Amino acid sequence: MLNLAAGMRNPRRLLQKLKNIASNRIKNRMIKIKRVYDKVDIHDGLRILVDRLWPRGIRRSSQNIDLWLKDVAPSTELRKWFMHQPGRWESFKKKYEAELKDSKALAKLVDIALTTDTITMLYSTKDMEHNNALVLLKVLNRRVAAARRRNSNKIKR
Repeated sequence: MLNLAAGMRNPRRLLQKLKNIASNRIKNRMIKIKRVYDKVDIHDGLRILVDRLWPRGIRRSSQNIDLWLKDVAPSTELRKWFMHQPGRWESFKKKYEAELKDSKALAKLVDIALTTDTITMLYSTKDMEHNNALVLLKVLNRRVAAARRRNSNKIKR
């Protein structure tokens, strides 16, 4: 428990405790990916579908998906070009990252990741080694880390 009265006597100590609390909360946050067809787990946190198309066999009224951010998925053109061909994987990653560069949907996802303890990004493809969620996870982790560094620098000032 944080003793605010003690903090008033020693503001530096209070500030340090607040920084430690914020730091611990940030360290415990997690971003992960999983197939939308996999079993729901209580540790999934906020479940976000990151595919442009709604997955086959899943009802739109499903309680298994909390949010659908289809605009963070690869463009229709890029998705059709890629068609989950492993030989196109390296090019796909570069092209998809370029699409994400100025994406408003990605900015929204970063905000969600910064304010939510755990998020699980859901994808529907069977290919667990070559899919948009893997690329998105990498990009999102970089953006969230950069945002946390900026926020940390603001607190230090």
